[in-house]
Amino acid sequence: MADDSQSAPQRILLLTGMLGAGKSTALRELEDLGWETIDNFPIRLLERLLAKKPHDPSSDTAAPLAIGFDVRTRDFVPGAIIELVKGLVARDDLEVTTVFLDCSDEELERRFNETRRRHPFANDRPVPAGIGAERELLASLRRWAEALIDTSAFSAKDLQLAIRDQFGRLVQGETNVTVSSFGFARGMPPVADYVFDMRFLDNPHWQEELRPQTGLDEPVADHIRNDPAFDPAFEAIKALLIELLPRFTSQGKPYVHIAFGCTGGRHRSVFTAESMAKALREAGFSPTVIHRNLQSRATDLLEGKPITAD
Repeated sequence: MADDSQSAPQRILLLTGMLGAGKSTALRELEDLGWETIDNFPIRLLERLLAKKPHDPSSDTAAPLAIGFDVRTRDFVPGAIIELVKGLVARDDLEVTTVFLDCSDEELERRFNETRRRHPFANDRPVPAGIGAERELLASLRRWAEALIDTSAFSAKDLQLAIRDQFGRLVQGETNVTVSSFGFARGMPPVADYVFDMRFLDNPHWQEELRPQTGLDEPVADHIRNDPAFDPAFEAIKALLIELLPRFTSQGKPYVHIAFGCTGGRHRSVFTAESMAKALREAGFSPTVIHRNLQSRATDLLEGKPITAD
């Protein structure tokens, strides 16, 4: 009969960090990726939860488990947590990783004010005082964690992509690809493996009848296709991606994000992202498409005036 030493260690992810940094979003994404997840689990029960169990010969590997905890969790004492986790790390039946989600004080304050939540450490003081007290308490745990994810510039979608990239489980024979569009004037995507700048194409924004439309509309698509620079650039990018994506699969990278940008993120990048996703599907991939700024308002100030010959 097989014993514990013959089974692969169970993957355990301990997820902690600053309140408001995205722990709930990260746990939901991990659950979508096939992890079992538990939030705000009492620290004192952690060893009991992870007690060695008899080996199940029908399964070589237990499901990966993600456990979230923060300063609101019962028995939250950073020094004691570190010592407890050190004992878990020493076990040969577990593969334990601690991840700390951080965020700038300014962004945390904005998030608390936006949601009208009270910081548990603030009491009758302003939110920044609570954030400062929490950061001081967590300093040792932040230094000790193996992985740090700073979500200061992340949207919820950006954090989901980061979690997938680091902790997604690759499906055999499949490359998990996201193709996105964005506007440079509204900020670079914080999580992307490849970024292609499509601002060299003629901008439909300066055609009055095209301005309110997007890259999903056929008149805009025709305008971009008719730019003589589009076809050769698109074909070169497509050939590059079709060559490289299988190599990421063979290297065990579970998630690849390809981003196309234009000025406002509504016309050129949207059309190119849609066209590339279609080309990749025809090549055997199954990309997800995200348009970050598709619903943003068209504005001349962001687009900048076109350069015209005298």
